[in-house]
Order: sequence, then C-alpha cells, then structure tokens
Amino acid sequence: MTLTPRMIAGTNVGPVGFGWMNLSHAYGPLPSREDAARLLLHALDAGVMHFDTATIYGATANETLLGETLSGRREELFLASKGGMVSEDGQRVIDGRPQSLRAHVDASLERLRTDHIDLYYLHRWDRSVPIEESVGALGAMVREGKIGAVGLSEIGTETLRRAHAEYPIAALQNEYSPWTRNPELGTLEACLELGIAFVAFSPVGRGAFGGVLRDPSTLPEWDFRHTVPRFDPDHWPANLALLDRFAALAHHVGCTPAQLAISWVLSRGEHVIALPGTRSPAHLDEDLAAGWLELPPSVFRQVDELVNERTVSGGRYSPAGQADVDTEQFGV
Repeated sequence: MTLTPRMIAGTNVGPVGFGWMNLSHAYGPLPSREDAARLLLHALDAGVMHFDTATIYGATANETLLGETLSGRREELFLASKGGMVSEDGQRVIDGRPQSLRAHVDASLERLRTDHIDLYYLHRWDRSVPIEESVGALGAMVREGKIGAVGLSEIGTETLRRAHAEYPIAALQNEYSPWTRNPELGTLEACLELGIAFVAFSPVGRGAFGGVLRDPSTLPEWDFRHTVPRFDPDHWPANLALLDRFAALAHHVGCTPAQLAISWVLSRGEHVIALPGTRSPAHLDEDLAAGWLELPPSVFRQVDELVNERTVSGGRYSPAGQADVDTEQFGV
C-alpha cells in the first residue's frame, strides 16, 4: 500500500483523525472530564490534527469540552463538527431547516470558542426538508466565513450527488469497516469521482475489532451497542468467533486487530480517512500508528475473504436506527 497525504477541502489532515463521541456519548463507561481533557491534549501532542465532534454528543457537552480544552491551540486543529441533529429534553431531534442549521452553527461556534469551524456536517438528512435547502444554507455560512467547508453524514449516493450539485461537498462521513461494507454499494466510488473525502467512522467496528470486548452484556445498560443487532446474544457468538480469526490474522502479520482494521479501511482509496474514537491514550497511539502501517495487498484480500457482508451476523442498526439514515443496504 502506498501511503499518501489524506486531504479534506485542500487541507492535509493525515490518514487517521480522532472522533470524540465516546468521550461524552453512546459508549460506556464514560471517562471523567479531567481524563477526557488529558486525552484531547495527548492527541494534539501526538500529532492529531483532525478532531471531530457534534452538537448531539453528550447533548452539547462534547463541544463544550473541546472548546474549554483546546481553544488556546485552535491554530493547530482541523476542527469538524455536525448539526441538524440535536438533543431536546433528552430526545433526539433531526432538524435540517435552514433557520435551525444557522442556530446550530452559531451555538457550536460559541461552545467551541472559535470564530469558524473548518468542516461542518449535516449529521442526518431531515427528509422533510429537500437536501438542497439544507446544503444551500450551510453553503451560505461558508460564504459568511462561519464554516470552512460542508460535509454530510450517513448519506447515500443519489442524495450525495443532489447535494453536491447544490453546493460542493468536501467530505462524506459514513460508517466503514471490514464488517460494515455499505459504502461499497456506491458512495465510496462517488466520492472518488467527485473529489470528496470519504471519512470512515467506526473503522474498528464500534470496538468489535479492538480485541478487548468479549461479552457485550457487561456494557452499561445505556450503551448504544445494546441496540445494535450484531452485539446481541442472537448474533454475537458467531461474530466473536469471526473476530477471533481476524485477531489471529492480525497477530500473524505483526499488528493489533484494531490496526489491521484501520489499515484495511485506508487501503480502500487515497480519498479515505479513518476516524476511530477511544478513551485510552494507549489505544489512541495504537490507532495513529495504523495510519503508517504498510501491509501487502494479500493481507487485505484475506480480510475480505474472512469478514464481509455475508459472514457477519446481524445488521449495523436496529430498524429504528436504520430509518434515520440514507445509506444503501445490502439485499434491499
């Protein structure tokens, strides 16, 4: 694999960024505020440039943490956040109306203690609003200098093309890992064609490829993975056996399972950027090292044969979760 710079909106952000969601949201146990702040500073000192947050993470707590911790070093960051999905009275609300997106951006700027956000994603498409209206509103805020570029998340190929025709899309952030292959149904190729960075979130399979999780029933009751079919008792035993074989392959080629998963993601194209998240400084360093790991194509072919949409048991979302996303599905 030839290692090349990875670009978003003309900025070289490197092959591996840092997604902050599990510092405040979705995965447990959560770190203390002090530990989370130390990890953010460790990431910056370790050379991470691309930091990714969102309004809904921790019901705005994640953005506030970032602003309080890193605002003094703002010039060292490529800062990405997301709006169009917020928490109201403990409930998730998807709202892509232009006036709402403007309010979301303004509030994010205040929490992040900055005068501009380098990349701002529409976190989910509000189907009650034409994608052109939501993207057009974000494009207007680029022209005003509030955001540097427009991104989309959990969007399929047709909607991506419509949005890009309205205003240039700099990045598409969709889930991608050896056990989530949906981008191969169109968005990965479309991004390459249109010059859009493909930002792969959950490249370690929501922790599945981390080599640590053995029993999802031990996770906190509120952990998001309890809603994901792949982690439930009907599917997890088969997946764990698959993950053990994946781990054996990783150790055979001299890396960790997480590093093999991230390296595989990066091998899918020079326009692909991996966005793992972690609560551990050691795991962060492990993930970053994967960005410069050189493995032969034969190893990635073995990954493809072992882990794919046919061998993984269970879906990536519950039916309710799937209803909120626009990405393509296998067999549909």
